[in-house]
Amino acid sequence: MLTRLQKERLERYKKRLSMYYEAEEAVLLNQEYTIGTKSLKRADLSTIRAAIKDLEKQIESLEANGGKNKAFRFLPRDI
Repeated sequence: MLTRLQKERLERYKKRLSMYYEAEEAVLLNQEYTIGTKSLKRADLSTIRAAIKDLEKQIESLEANGGKNKAFRFLPRDI
């Protein structure tokens, strides 16, 4: 079960992911364009795709196990 903070984080991640999908689409449709005499270039596609992969991984982690790490600590004891 997700805490309130985890739910808020998940919603932020999903919103950002949606914006990155839109940015990717904009770059794919028109990487460079000209307005009058000025030429403009959109963001780098590889940077956008890296951010998408990272966000998808973070969302998957939160949804799968509530964002809990799977690392455990082992303390050996002499008995």
